[in-house]
Amino acid sequence: MEVFVPDFWHWWMAAVALVIIEMLAPTFFALWMAVAAFITGVALFFVPDMEWEYQVFFFAVLSILSIITWRYYYSKNPIETDEPLLNRRGEQYVGRVITLKDPIVDGQGKVKVDDSTWKIQGNDCPAGTKIKIISLNNVVFSVEIVD
Repeated sequence: MEVFVPDFWHWWMAAVALVIIEMLAPTFFALWMAVAAFITGVALFFVPDMEWEYQVFFFAVLSILSIITWRYYYSKNPIETDEPLLNRRGEQYVGRVITLKDPIVDGQGKVKVDDSTWKIQGNDCPAGTKIKIISLNNVVFSVEIVD
């Protein structure tokens, strides 16, 4: 029984396939494995008689190193954005002043902000009171009365 031994172009095709996977499901994980597959193909191009076990080991080590290197770099240099709260809807409301339509009773209540209803906690107060959203704890706003 003959064992399949990949050639350099097999690794390059694997790199292309991994890049396509990265484009379909962007995780920044397959991209770095694609880089490792490409480098493995380059190494095999220059050392064509490398055994398949060493090829797979080389690919695995490069994959791990490239992923760790990316995560380390990204933790030290995060991507700056002009909309840091874009996907943090509740945090966008912190600091807003709204008028209660329903009273806060026993420290709990509900408030409608834009098109959503949120739970709130704070001091008891009647309907019509102006309150300020001061923080978000999970999905519950902490509020304080505005004078």
